Amino acid sequence: MNDIEDLTSIKILVDEFYTRVRLDGLLGPVFAEVIKDDWQPHLDKMYAFWNAALFGVPGFKGNPFAKHAPLPISDDHFNRWLELFTQTVDAHFTGPMADDAKNRANLMAVMFMSKLANMKGGPGKVIM
Repeated sequence: MNDIEDLTSIKILVDEFYTRVRLDGLLGPVFAEVIKDDWQPHLDKMYAFWNAALFGVPGFKGNPFAKHAPLPISDDHFNRWLELFTQTVDAHFTGPMADDAKNRANLMAVMFMSKLANMKGGPGKVIM
């Protein structure tokens, strides 16, 4: 196996990952509700996102957290997302960039879970 090397590698990763997401019992319905049957715009955005995250290539525009915040998702969803992402990377790639992609995905999942928890309040916290 090779490492994640370029946009072609990213497309393989993103396409395979979202194939797994679509088939997943927990994540599939959440994505299907938002994306319906028009996956290409989301895939194109994810190609640009990972190309920027891993290789610093300009082109990604957006606010990922703002898109996810209103969805009916919990830590279970992010943990499953991370599990599928890691499985996909490990099935296709090995090397420093593959490790970096898994690390960045983990950091994003932790950040999103933390921000969502803060938005929803918690013990001793009142959100008005």
